[in-house]
Amino acid sequence: MRVPVIVDHVVPLSAAPVRTSAPATATTIAAVHTALPPHRYTQDDLVEPIGDLCLPPGADRALLRRLHASAGVRTRHLALPIEAHAGLGDFGQSNDAWLKVGLELGEEALTGALTRAGLDAADVDLLVCASITGIAAPSLDARLAGRIGLRPDIKRLPVFGLGCAAGAAGLARVHDYLCGHPDDTAVLLTVELCSLTLQQRDDSRANLVAGALFGDGAAALVARGSATGGGTTHGGTEPEAAGPSVVATRSRLYPDTEQLLGWDIGACGFRVVIDAAVPGVVRDHLGRHLRAFLAEHGLTVDDIGTWVCHPGGPRILSALTDALGLPDDALDPTWRSLASVGNMSSVSVLHILENIRESRRPEPGTWGLLLAMGPGFCSELVLLRW
Repeated sequence: MRVPVIVDHVVPLSAAPVRTSAPATATTIAAVHTALPPHRYTQDDLVEPIGDLCLPPGADRALLRRLHASAGVRTRHLALPIEAHAGLGDFGQSNDAWLKVGLELGEEALTGALTRAGLDAADVDLLVCASITGIAAPSLDARLAGRIGLRPDIKRLPVFGLGCAAGAAGLARVHDYLCGHPDDTAVLLTVELCSLTLQQRDDSRANLVAGALFGDGAAALVARGSATGGGTTHGGTEPEAAGPSVVATRSRLYPDTEQLLGWDIGACGFRVVIDAAVPGVVRDHLGRHLRAFLAEHGLTVDDIGTWVCHPGGPRILSALTDALGLPDDALDPTWRSLASVGNMSSVSVLHILENIRESRRPEPGTWGLLLAMGPGFCSELVLLRW
C-alpha cells in the first residue's frame, strides 16, 4: 500500500532555544498501578488454542506459529480462561465479559493507585476513563463511582476511539485539566481486554497478528496539580515517592492514514485493522515531528534519558529506534513489558511507567518522553521530567 506523503509545519532549528524547566503549572504523577487478570499463559500455551478459534479445521498453521514466535511476547494475561473463548457466541456475550472483568480490574487499578498516592477516593476531582475493547452506557467510570466511593460531583470523561494512544493522550488531557485546576487531583484509568475482540473463524493476517500480540489488563494513574503537591497525603496513608512531572504535550494526526489502524465494527463486534504500512509511517514521519517537539523545549533526542514507548510490536519498535537513531538499550523497558504482558493497548505505557518508577527510577532532573500511536493514524507525545 502506498504511504501518503505528509507535509506540515516543522519548527525551525536555527535558533538555540533556552532549555525548559518544569513550568509553574506542572502536573505531578503521584502514583501508577496496574491490575492484571489471573489467567496467565506462556506464548507457547496459546498458539494451538488460538489456532483452534481462528482457523478452519485442517488449515496450515505455519503462519500462525511464525507470528507467535516473532511477536516478542513470552507471557500474557487474559480476561477469561482461553478455553472459555469458544463459548463467546456473539458480540453481546463478549461485551458482557468485558464489562464484568473490566469493572473488577478497573476497581483494582483505581484503589491500588489511590493507596499508593496516599489518597482517598473522595479526593478525586476528575476521572478520565479510556477503553477501546468494549462499550457501555453508563460507562465504566460511572459504574465504578459508587463501588469505590468517588464523590457524587466528580467530573468524568469516558473516552473511546483512541486505542493504543489513549494512555498517552489521556495523560496529556489530564495535564491540560490540571493546568486550569491546580488545586485538583485527577485520575486516568485505562481498561483494555483485547483478547475479547479476537474474531473466531477469521484467518486474516490482522486477526492472527492480534491473537499473537495483545494481552489484557487495566492501569490507573493519579496526577496532582501544582497547588496540591505531589507527595501530600489526604487519606492518612504514606504515599510513594512522586514523579515525574509533565512538562508539555503534543498531538499529531497524519492525513490520509485513517485506513491503517482501528476496527471494522459489525455483527461479530470489533474486527481489528492493522495495515502493514504502519511501521513506514512511523519510520518516515514520527521522528521528524518528535525532534521538532523537543527542539521547542531546547532538547534533542540525546537529552532524553527515559523512553516510555508503547509496545506496538517488534516492527514498530524497530522503526522507531531507526527513525530516532536510539541506542540499542533505549527501549528496553518497552521490550520487557511486551515480553511479560504483551501489547495491552492504552494500558501499556502506564505499565511501563510503573515499572520504571518502581525498579529503575531515574535521577532527579532526567528528561523523559512518553509516546504512543493509535487509530487516526495519530501519535501522542508527553514530555516528562523527573
